[in-house]
Amino acid sequence: MKGSLIIVGFFVFGCLAGIWEWIPFDMEGSSLSTYILYLLMFCVGISLGNDKTLVAQLRRLDVRLALLPVMTMAGTLAGCLVVSLLIRYSWSESMAVGSGFAYYSLSSIFISEFKGIELGTIALLCNVMREIFTLLFVPVVCRWFGPLSAISIGGATTFDTTLPIITRSAGKEYAVVSIYHGCVLDFSVPVLVTLFCSI
Repeated sequence: MKGSLIIVGFFVFGCLAGIWEWIPFDMEGSSLSTYILYLLMFCVGISLGNDKTLVAQLRRLDVRLALLPVMTMAGTLAGCLVVSLLIRYSWSESMAVGSGFAYYSLSSIFISEFKGIELGTIALLCNVMREIFTLLFVPVVCRWFGPLSAISIGGATTFDTTLPIITRSAGKEYAVVSIYHGCVLDFSVPVLVTLFCSI
């Protein structure tokens, strides 16, 4: 929870810095966000490559549980499609935002590059809120709907930030499922976000 609040704090600080021109640098037209994105992808690769037990854990995963990330994608995108009927954004833009799966740092940069700062900011806020919701309500969701639902609401964050609370609420036996779920969604974010942004 603390990490998510720090992210929101930096976002608010950035908005204020832009409004009051505290930093004399025009971000519009700058390729700085692209280089930050490359650095972020490099760091994700390092973190995955450093986990020596990950491959062995994934081999022992139940085949039926391998479909959990697919069901998370389907449920999230179906919800985005329904919401697009109620808001002024198109179905493809709504699904691009939802395709972030709580991976706010990556999805918001992609969407800002393709669709502009406004939709990128919406993507950032939506995906940060998904992570905060997960951190707050995993124990309740786990109790009412079961451990797989608790993993599913976390989206891509089940690999890292929400893994401890999911493991504590659902049990250690679901840690591998949570890691696998987060990994698959992590890799799907750039593909799906760019796909829906290009439609």
